[in-house]
This record gives sequence, C-alpha cells and structure tokens, in this order.
Amino acid sequence: MAQKIRIGALISGEGTNLQAIVDACDKGKINGKLVFVGSDNSSAGGLSKARSRKIPTFNVNYASFIRQFKENPSDAPLPEDFDLEEIYAKQFLISQKADTDKIRFYLQSRAIAEAKLLGSMKPYPFDLLALAGFMRNLTPYFIDRINTIEGPPRIMNIHPALLPSFPGVDGYGDTYRYGCKIGGCTVHFIDYGEDTGPIIGQSVFQISEEDTLETVKKKGLALEWKLYPECINLFAQGRLRIVRKTYMLANGQKFDRTVVKILG
Repeated sequence: MAQKIRIGALISGEGTNLQAIVDACDKGKINGKLVFVGSDNSSAGGLSKARSRKIPTFNVNYASFIRQFKENPSDAPLPEDFDLEEIYAKQFLISQKADTDKIRFYLQSRAIAEAKLLGSMKPYPFDLLALAGFMRNLTPYFIDRINTIEGPPRIMNIHPALLPSFPGVDGYGDTYRYGCKIGGCTVHFIDYGEDTGPIIGQSVFQISEEDTLETVKKKGLALEWKLYPECINLFAQGRLRIVRKTYMLANGQKFDRTVVKILG
C-alpha cells in the first residue's frame, strides 16, 4: 500500500467535516492521517475533537491581528516576504473596482494573520490542507506558500452549494431562498478567488415544497460527510490532475476551461 498522506485541517466551528475525515482515515477510506488541526477561533468545538484524538492543535486569532494593524500598523509588521503589488495583481477576492485602499488594507492585514498561520503549521509537514468549515478566505500570499511543489494544488475545500452558484458563507441558505429544486455540495481546490477553484466533485439532493432551511442543511451535510473523504482519498491515491482545455464554438470563438481530471 502506498504511504499514507499527511493531512492538515483548518476549522472555525464544530468540525463535523473534520470528524468525517478522521473517521474515514480510521476506517481506511482515506489512505491518510491527520497531522494537525488549526483554527481562527479558540472556542471552536472541532479543536476539542482533535485533542481527544491526540491530534496537535493551534489557534491563530485573526481578529486581533486585523484590529492591531488597523489601530497601529507599526505594532503589526508585515511579513518580510510580502509583496503588496504582486498579491494585489493576483487576487480576485475583491473586485478591482473596489476602493484601492480597502483592497490594500485587506491584503496587508490578512497577510499578517496568514504569516502566523503558516508559522503555526510549520512544525507539522503535510501533503494536503483540508479546509473543513474554515470561515476565512485565503489570499495569494498564503496560497503561494502552500502550492510550492509540482502537481495538483494542495488546498482543498468543501462548499455548501453547487458551485459556481452561491459562493460565500451561506450556500444552503442562498440555495433555499432562491427557490432551487435541487441543492448540493462541492469539493474544489482553492485558487485566488472566493469559491472559484477547480471542481473535484459534487453531490446533489432534491428540495421539496415541504423542506425547510434546516432540513436542506441536514440533507447537505449528510452528502458533505461522504463526498469530502472520497475526494481527499482521490488526492491520496494520486488520481487528480488539473487540465486546461480549449474549445471552439460554432461561431468561431474559443473558450478555455479548467477541469480536474480523475485518473482511472
């Protein structure tokens, strides 16, 4: 059997997807093991779950770093390797039409917190970083320091909607309020946008007239706990490849699409 991959996880809440990943590792459904669990919330319930399994944990208080940088930037120095213009050009988390100062503050303040996050992760070498309910967007500063080796991206996320529809923090709520007849979840790699990275897998469920927001979330979570471990195991098996494809339309126009190819 191939060597188990080392999985790091970031959470912000109760860690139900984290538990699904841990259980799948224990049952051999993922050829991997959890090597750390980090959070931006010291009271996240998932940290207790990890500690009970003797998985190393840490917390990085984003809010305090952002507040400190806003109140007194000199007390919250930027990382030495931070290049604002480079990160600004790469990011599309915030529209380029937004106020320039707003974008710069966002990228600078997050880089300070992300540098602390990277420092906390450094003692625990890993092959894949799984976002399991981590409620922070990651900037190019962080992403580029994770994706440093050839192969597929190394940051994976589970989103509570059928992307590209309903990105953001309330996918199931947005799906339900829009009146969709189906809902679902998506596992994707992280890129420089918000929930815009290449899609690895999706699962769907029916939404009936009798469903409430609570029942929609319940249906979605049941699918998440199955889909996420399956996609992580595809990564562990080395079966995921990013492929760029070009198509020619009938009108002569070309368009490109990026897909995740699953090898047999």
